[in-house]
Amino acid sequence: MALAEAGARGRLLRWPRVLLFGDSITEVIFGGQRRDVLFDTCLCFRKCDVVNRGISGYNTRWAKLILPRLITESTGADSIAAVTIFFGANDSALKELNPKQHVPLEEYAANLKGMVQYLKSVDITADKIILITPPPLQESAWEKACLAKGDKLNRCNATTGQYAQACVQVAKECGTDVLDLWSLMQKNQDFSSYLSDGLHLSAKGNSFVAAQLWSRLENKLSALPSLLPYWRDVDHTNPEASLL
Repeated sequence: MALAEAGARGRLLRWPRVLLFGDSITEVIFGGQRRDVLFDTCLCFRKCDVVNRGISGYNTRWAKLILPRLITESTGADSIAAVTIFFGANDSALKELNPKQHVPLEEYAANLKGMVQYLKSVDITADKIILITPPPLQESAWEKACLAKGDKLNRCNATTGQYAQACVQVAKECGTDVLDLWSLMQKNQDFSSYLSDGLHLSAKGNSFVAAQLWSRLENKLSALPSLLPYWRDVDHTNPEASLL
């Protein structure tokens, strides 16, 4: 069968997307073991595409301006399987030491709420949205990283915790799911093993977040059909019957 004829007979294949929106912690989301859980699971079961839109250094003040350029009214709610919003590590930077990235706590909460409200306005329902709090900060390790760049320690874990609590509260008010990394990671007394430099995730941290996030995504994605059959189910004597 000619390719043009096959294209005419078969419907266009469009996988729904899981959009991962965040800062540098999201940007390296496909590193280490986290890729195995999210990327490979979604693709191997042919259910959806994972789209990484992690942007290093960004905060919610900037993110709220970008989101409408990632998902528009014309995107179509059916094309979005889930959206994660993972900010706060930069917003919670101390104002006096890092004014460029710092966002005041009340504004951070308002920005998160605004992004959720925007998604709802383009028909992305609350059950498809997952807010993720910043992870805890291991201050001694991050101070070492700052000093190596000639900077002072510009974040503290207690402040990060306030932003995490605000994120949890926004999720509660907006009816979305939430992954409270700040609290969950500190259930392990030595949470520093989850972090590579005190702020960003290590391979163990990636694996931990992946497992936690997949447990929330699994229910959202389980009802999605596999758009292509498993290879053993393809009729090799008549593949058109299986694939078109």
